[in-house]
Amino acid sequence: MSGNATAPAGRRLFDQAWLLMMLPPLFWASNAVLGRAVAGQVPPVGLAFWRWTLGALLVLPFAWRHLRVDAPVLKRQWKIVLLLTVLGIGVFNTFLYIGLNTTTALNAVMMQSSMPVLIVLMSLALFGDRVSALQAVGIAISLAGATTLIARGDPAVLLGLQLNAGDLWIFAAVLCYAAYTALLRRRPNVHGLSFIVATFAAGALMLLPFYVWETVGGRPMPLTPTALGAIVYVALFPSILAYLCFNRSVALVGANTAGLAIHLIPVFGSLLAILFLGEQPHLYHGIGIALIAVGIVLATRRRG
Repeated sequence: MSGNATAPAGRRLFDQAWLLMMLPPLFWASNAVLGRAVAGQVPPVGLAFWRWTLGALLVLPFAWRHLRVDAPVLKRQWKIVLLLTVLGIGVFNTFLYIGLNTTTALNAVMMQSSMPVLIVLMSLALFGDRVSALQAVGIAISLAGATTLIARGDPAVLLGLQLNAGDLWIFAAVLCYAAYTALLRRRPNVHGLSFIVATFAAGALMLLPFYVWETVGGRPMPLTPTALGAIVYVALFPSILAYLCFNRSVALVGANTAGLAIHLIPVFGSLLAILFLGEQPHLYHGIGIALIAVGIVLATRRRG
C-alpha cells in the first residue's frame, strides 16, 4: 500500500512544471558565479570536460536499465542527439567558462536573462512558430536590454566595436542554448536519464581533444580542493539536477514557456555575486534587466 502511494507522489512531483522551472535558473546562476570565482585557478575547458564526465558517471548507475531499452532509439536518432549535445553540452558551458575569464558574473547572468526571447526567435526560425506584433515588440525591447548589458551601458562601446571578449563568448553560449531549447521538441522519446547520460558522455568525448590541447598548452587541471570541489558541484547541480528539471519542464509546457524561468538567473545570480564575490551592481545592469523584463512580458503574452 505504501509503495503504491510513494510512486504516484514522486511522479506528481516530477510533473510540477513551475517547481521544475524554478530550480535550473538557481543552479545556472550559481554556475556562473562559481565559474567566475575559480576562473584564475581552474581552466575553462578542463572544468567543462570533467563536469560532463563526472555527471555521466554519476547518472549511469541509475540510467543503465533505461539506457539498455532506449539504446536502439538513441542510435536511430543519432543526428538530433549529436546536435543537441553540441549545442547544449559541448559548446554552451565551455563558452560560458571561457567568457567568465574576462567578464563579471553579474554580466554573465544578466545576459543569460535574454535567453527566453531568443528561444522564441529560434522557435520561429526553426519551426515557424507564429509571433504576434506585440511579441515582436517584446523581442526587440529585450534584445535592446541584452545589448545594453553587452555594451555596459555605453553606446560608444558599440559604435567603436570595443566589445569585451568575455561578453561575446557568453552571448554566443546563450544563442547556442536557445537553439538547444527550441530543438528539444525533436529529442528522442526516451527516458530522461537515458537522454542526459547519453548527451553528457557524448559532450565529454567532444571536449576531450580540446581538454588535451589546453593541458598540453600549459593549463592542466590542478588537483586542489578548490578545483575538485568546483567539479563536483557543477556536475551535481548545474548539470544533473538542472538538466533533468529543465528538459522535463520543456516536455511539460513547451520551450517558449519553460524558457521564461531563465529570466530568474539574473535575480539569483546578482544576489550570489554580490554576496560571495563582492561585485557591485551598476545602473546599466538595472536598465538592461528592466528592458529584458518588459520584453519578456510582451513577447510571452498569449493571444486571446
